[in-house]
Amino acid sequence: MIRYAKPATLDEALALLGETSWRVLAGGTDFYPAQGSRPIRENILDINGIGTLRGLVEEATHWSIGARTTWTDIIHQPLPAAFDALKQAAREVGSPQIQNVASVAGNLCNASPAADGVPALLVLDAEVELRSADGVRHLPLADFILGNRRTARRPEELVTAIRVPKAAAAGSSGFVKLGARRYLVISIAMAAVRLIVEDRVIRHAAIAVGACSAVATRLPHVEQALVGTTLAGSLVDIVTFAPMPQLAPIDDVRGSSAYRLDAAREIVARAVQAVAGQSRQEVAA
Repeated sequence: MIRYAKPATLDEALALLGETSWRVLAGGTDFYPAQGSRPIRENILDINGIGTLRGLVEEATHWSIGARTTWTDIIHQPLPAAFDALKQAAREVGSPQIQNVASVAGNLCNASPAADGVPALLVLDAEVELRSADGVRHLPLADFILGNRRTARRPEELVTAIRVPKAAAAGSSGFVKLGARRYLVISIAMAAVRLIVEDRVIRHAAIAVGACSAVATRLPHVEQALVGTTLAGSLVDIVTFAPMPQLAPIDDVRGSSAYRLDAAREIVARAVQAVAGQSRQEVAA
């Protein structure tokens, strides 16, 4: 018999997860379109009744984004400039109606290579908090998403929060997305950039690209090439010639592999320029 449960507390949800296999339901904006008209054949654990899982809180050592926090919550929350890329990515997650119900954790757990929120969280050094009845563990986001639609979440675990270290909530950031049209589109390529600039010198760079590999990924070669560069130099030239071996895009209906590689380099350059204030071109919002 297929079961449906809507626990009111986190402890109740974790107890249920320890009993049998469940499909966890949050916003449902990925689940329902994929399900279509087919009958549901999985046990459904609806976590929308757990109020403690929604909200964004500043702790002593980190920012904590509750698993049920929506993209609209992110957009309207007053946050440091380092979160600007995440806010801009939030506005790209479907329509406002979807942003009102889609959860940040759901975007990660769905593990799509084109998930808009992942690059912006990668440049924030985000980690995923997973809880079970036996305890809690934290994984870097890069270790949580294992591949297309695959994560490191165990059947008895629930993603309860995404944590951003205070050290990573520094500097400024931006997000650029390329699609076949302006709104309501799956990415051809996207990039998030976070820079810490002191005395017109880049002291720290974090750059991530999505939709150009099985998992959104940081670009350490580009990051290293930018660190120590003055804003008087050509940041575009640095991005143009820096290696990006982490990228391995596929050919599909949205674009060829070669086009995606060229597009990724171009949007990284645009995002770096925008965050560094070298160009009047605005990061896509």
